[in-house]
Amino acid sequence: MSTVENSILKTAPQDIKTTFNIQEIHQLLPHRYPFSLVDRIIDYVPGEKAIGIKNVTFNEPFFPGHIPDFPLMPGVLMVEAMAQVGGIVLVQLPGMAGKFFAFAGIDKTRFRRPVVPGDRLTMTVELLALKQNRIAKMQGRAEVDGELAVKGEMMFSLIDK
Repeated sequence: MSTVENSILKTAPQDIKTTFNIQEIHQLLPHRYPFSLVDRIIDYVPGEKAIGIKNVTFNEPFFPGHIPDFPLMPGVLMVEAMAQVGGIVLVQLPGMAGKFFAFAGIDKTRFRRPVVPGDRLTMTVELLALKQNRIAKMQGRAEVDGELAVKGEMMFSLIDK
């Protein structure tokens, strides 16, 4: 390894952004209200994983109809929120800036507890595989106060806009 390469490797990790606020998330993902479901990325490891936060409030547009007397965050939206955290990892892979990975499938997904207004959903999504820079497989889990709410495997497909 050359001195220049060695120097780059030693300095690169300090230069990597590991947290993202909502404005920075909107620069990376196309989702907007009411489908922007990630409020913050609290940890990001390039090419490996991201940990994101969704603050669940009573003002969410889905609560009036799901369920009026017992407001629950729909399971499909919990999975979508995890998929958006996964999108943060995918669009920052080399050569993927400005690209869009569509949610293409879910496997082995289980819901373990309800998510209600006032909960803070903490989602960890890890990249398991990327094939031909077009198909990705990721493992996600979401917790509330350290208690598992949902986990599953997600597939993504690069969409040419």
